[in-house]
Amino acid sequence: MTNNTARRPRVVIAGRPNVGKSTLFNRLYGRRRAITDPTPGVTRDAIEEPCSLAGIPITLVDTGGVKADHDGLFDEIVADRSLASLDRADLILFLVELGELTAEDQLLVDALRHRADKVVLVVNKVDTVEKDYQAAEFYSLGFGDPIAVSAAHGRHIDALAELLRGRLEAVLAEYGNDEPTAVDHDAPEELNLALVGKPNAGKSTLANRLSGTDYSLVSEIAGTTRDTVVGSGRHKGRRLRIVDTAGMRRKSRVVENVEYYSVNRAIKAMFEADVTVLLIDVAEGLSDQDKKITAQAVKKGRTVVLALNKWDEKTPNPQALRKAMDRVRFQFPVLDWAPLVPISALKGYGVPKLLDTVIKADRQQNRRVDTAELNRAVGEWVDLTPPPTKKGRPFKVRYVTQVSTKPVRFVAFVNRKNGFPDSYRRFLVNQIRREFGFNLVPVELELKEGRR
Repeated sequence: MTNNTARRPRVVIAGRPNVGKSTLFNRLYGRRRAITDPTPGVTRDAIEEPCSLAGIPITLVDTGGVKADHDGLFDEIVADRSLASLDRADLILFLVELGELTAEDQLLVDALRHRADKVVLVVNKVDTVEKDYQAAEFYSLGFGDPIAVSAAHGRHIDALAELLRGRLEAVLAEYGNDEPTAVDHDAPEELNLALVGKPNAGKSTLANRLSGTDYSLVSEIAGTTRDTVVGSGRHKGRRLRIVDTAGMRRKSRVVENVEYYSVNRAIKAMFEADVTVLLIDVAEGLSDQDKKITAQAVKKGRTVVLALNKWDEKTPNPQALRKAMDRVRFQFPVLDWAPLVPISALKGYGVPKLLDTVIKADRQQNRRVDTAELNRAVGEWVDLTPPPTKKGRPFKVRYVTQVSTKPVRFVAFVNRKNGFPDSYRRFLVNQIRREFGFNLVPVELELKEGRR
């Protein structure tokens, strides 16, 4: 498992809290990705996404705000991680707000002195023409001509993009590549993997292990991760896009606007993922919120793998493991098909097997069954176990076909849909799973009435 980020120029947005970094990130990225809120310190983990800026492929990075006084639990850690992001930057958008410089601004000015050749000074919240001239006052910082923008209103963003184009072309020339990054069409398709679960289940620890980095901030405090944090990795030749999400709690316990958006982002990431890994704390077991959230994914036909985390023995006790797995199965029968893998995200035990299972499940959900082969099998099942009869009239299965992959869906044409026994529909689903290798993914079978 190694990091496999494409060679793109890294453009890092830096600044003090609440100066508009996430708003500018969303504006340049082209859609709402980072959570924006008036509360200072919303962004904790560095958020990075590949995108195109002025026609040039880049990696855009939003960082946490740097504070002068570390009065919060994570302030010092967030500041250190933000400053560390500057070391890997090809360009730095130093964002300040129109008005007087603060102590936090000055802290970043000092940190950026020896990186001045990479800095583009951006003055934010310049909402009118009358304020444009005031941005010139920041020229004295020594980072060249400041460019005035309003990230919230999109003012002068095109001018900023054009300025960055020239700087990025110089970076690419330095790389020895004047053309945009080429796409390797023979490379395996990237697998989008979402990590979900309740707060403090170990999602960020697992995300860092899979990506081989410390992108996600890890602490014992529930709710540390607020936005989705994206990393990348590789397992047995398959590229992975790893999405670490905020812990999901019941709505009645979500009191902050920031946490409300965090939970919504987590649900959205699960719906967009190829495979979702639900982390379950072995000591606490499956929560009601775990079941409710994951049931939504199942309704949409999403593939879920259950990871029984914090199993920190290299060789689990078979009896204890079976008891823990049976408890999860009993609590969540709707996911009786989902694979369950014991792991230790902290020590790495079971993680390779978890990734093997994820990749195998992804292959299954992309599998398509030949219609003729499918109906030959259905004919055998019906002959051996005929559908029941109701009021002297037998039910008949005339034809079955697969209508989609990812999610895996089949349609069975029957003589009478009304009153068709659900037990027989489940029988057909189970036979399809066993015969055609769909044991790790959800399978849906819809009934339709059809003539012979």
